[in-house]
Amino acid sequence: MNQEFIMEVKIFILFLSFSVPFLTSSKTNILNQGSSLSPPQDVLVSSPNGIFTTGFYPIGVNAYVSAIWYSMPISNDKHTLVWIANRDQPVNGRYTKFSLLKSGNLVLTDAGQFTVWTSNTNSRSPLHLQLHDSGNLILTATLQQKTLWQSFDSPTNTLLPQQLLTENGNLLSYRSQTNYSSGFYKLFFDDDNVLRLVYKGLGISSVFWPPPFLNSWEGGRSTYNTTKVATLDLSGSFTSSDNLSFSTADHGMGPQRRLTLDPDGNLRVYSLNQKHGNWDVTWQADVHPCRVHGVCGENSLCTYVHNLSGRRCACLPGHKMKNDSDWSYGCEKNFELSCADNNSIGFFQLHHAEFYGYDIRVYYNVTIESCKNICLRYCDCKGFQYKYYAQSGTYNCFPKTLLFNGYQSSSFNDPAYIKVPKSSLTTYKNHVREFELNCRDRVTPIDVVYKREHKWIKYLLWCAGAVGAIEIIILLICFFATRLPTNATSQGYLQVGVGFKRFTYAELKKATRGFNEEIGRGSSGVVYKGTLSDNRIAAIKCLSEARQGEAEFLAEISIIGRLNHMNLMETWGYCAEGKHRLLVYEYLELGSLSNFLYANKLNWQKRFEIAVGTAKGLAYLHEECLEWVLHCDVKPQNILLDSNFQPKVADFGLSKLNNRNRNERSTFSRIRGTRGYMAPEWVYNLPITSKVDIYSYGIVLLDLITGRNPANDNEDGLVNWVRGKVQDSEGRVSWIEEIVDPSMNGEFEKDGAEIMVKVALQCAEEDRNSRPKMSQVVDMLLSEQGE
Repeated sequence: MNQEFIMEVKIFILFLSFSVPFLTSSKTNILNQGSSLSPPQDVLVSSPNGIFTTGFYPIGVNAYVSAIWYSMPISNDKHTLVWIANRDQPVNGRYTKFSLLKSGNLVLTDAGQFTVWTSNTNSRSPLHLQLHDSGNLILTATLQQKTLWQSFDSPTNTLLPQQLLTENGNLLSYRSQTNYSSGFYKLFFDDDNVLRLVYKGLGISSVFWPPPFLNSWEGGRSTYNTTKVATLDLSGSFTSSDNLSFSTADHGMGPQRRLTLDPDGNLRVYSLNQKHGNWDVTWQADVHPCRVHGVCGENSLCTYVHNLSGRRCACLPGHKMKNDSDWSYGCEKNFELSCADNNSIGFFQLHHAEFYGYDIRVYYNVTIESCKNICLRYCDCKGFQYKYYAQSGTYNCFPKTLLFNGYQSSSFNDPAYIKVPKSSLTTYKNHVREFELNCRDRVTPIDVVYKREHKWIKYLLWCAGAVGAIEIIILLICFFATRLPTNATSQGYLQVGVGFKRFTYAELKKATRGFNEEIGRGSSGVVYKGTLSDNRIAAIKCLSEARQGEAEFLAEISIIGRLNHMNLMETWGYCAEGKHRLLVYEYLELGSLSNFLYANKLNWQKRFEIAVGTAKGLAYLHEECLEWVLHCDVKPQNILLDSNFQPKVADFGLSKLNNRNRNERSTFSRIRGTRGYMAPEWVYNLPITSKVDIYSYGIVLLDLITGRNPANDNEDGLVNWVRGKVQDSEGRVSWIEEIVDPSMNGEFEKDGAEIMVKVALQCAEEDRNSRPKMSQVVDMLLSEQGE
């Protein structure tokens, strides 16, 4: 026994003889017992490959944190931190120490010898602390090679490749880009074994990803595996025990990567661009910037315009910011209301606005006046949501105790109402205070999410999952046997990936009676009328050029499946079977705008509403949805009308499905569009942007105004004819009457017609840089109504 002990001591002495003494070198990768680090230090601990460094990092004047960071600075000599021991309690630059005590404990002490952080370890055996190439700081029993503590077990806001996120750990965002203290957003495994993002703010807590209104399986997650483990591997593949998996856009071995929960509440994977010395976003969670809870605080509204102004916050009318430099504190009212005097209380209407959560309760099938009276009955009611449900044909009332998670978008058809003094109703004009957030510039386009083999880490997860395999099988059998019809079992999981139903080719062939009733034909395919198994009438399009594999096709339609706007044709499902690629849409009885436009069946008011609705749908595609979607074939035949003559843009997103070229310049292999409506960019082989849709919309607008079909001549003829009339006529009334469709018989609004003509000519400018954005088109058209 003594001989064995003597041998262990000799081995340890030999180990020490080859170790570089910590205090005699400016850089080492080992901290030995009895050694310590102090700020500002001349000595740092670095990983053998030099990628990572640990020590004291300055975060302010004489303020330091004990941290691990990437050795290479990214910008302005700042480093990217990946782990912090004392994020919420910075230490003084003098007399502070990070020590590996002889007792085996790692301790961070401040100037007053107060313990700020500790590893809570102890050992009589020789120990050393080493920063590994993976970025993991490990305290190891030298002789037994046993890990006593490691930084990978307690992540802060970042998960490094090969690091496991378990039920005992979570990611907690920074307070801001420059404030490393604990922020408001957390990634964690909940009690249902699902990996979620939650906002934990000032007295408020709410889950927002996956969307809380979805069941777990609807969001592609499983609750049956209790292992609660997730990891990002070296090739950029992420896997989690709740079935969440994705791959980065630059999937493959090579670049340094990190998964980080950012201060804005979104989860992103960053890859190091060695050439430019910066981090590129190569994946991010599918969270709309205004759907992140708490982003603007209470009593505020969030608006978002993709690729333009970005995300913006604004206080509600009658409110002001609590903290001029931090929107997370929200806004406070600058008025007082008396619950004892309801006659002094009014309700201010917020168009296209929604506040998520904090309902007192739901009142079904009530009038707007009843909803106001309900809110007046509750002293703590701050306002209410009044929503129409098409399925029941009724309006429901949602009185709210807190106006939080406010989001304003043209995709919302229903208004919200807030309590204000009745005497102030006429003085409030939209938002009384606006402040633009510093949102990141558009980054490297995110590629298709796909699955690959995950090598040893995937096997590790499989082993962990095998623990509950029997339980999973039993629970699945019981669940589906009792909750779902037999034929819905596989269908439910096929819906998971894209959010809407997957049909078999046989189902659609039966629904269309062998594709018997053709109701439309275009460059992208043929449309048939069909009756689905649930007796819904559908429009079923057989795509003529979609030659992708199934995985790519599913990734593409997952984008279309996430688009939702009252002026977009609703997509119900798809079919990807063999060589067949089909899309299933809602069927609109009235058909396309072209059926009515040239038959003199539309009065002026209907034409104006169609113009506005179409503009709103295109504005959503261009500016509001997270994915940049071009239509590339805007024309009356692709604008369908519901029973109330409200327009719905059809065939949107098919430029993605039909052999899309994944190029940042958005070039296409052939000219797209329809004669008479195509923008000059197609002819001159210029890069294709959203401005091609705006040009086509301008021609459609002239079509609505004049009743003349540009396809019978050419678009230049119609545009030049209208522009000539405007320029040559002596009086406004004269040129308006000459331009407007004669079938109107003078029954139209001259002011509205003038605005529509001017908007149409701006949209149809040959210079694409002179054309407005679609959101500007909507604003210009609505200005005619004083909205």
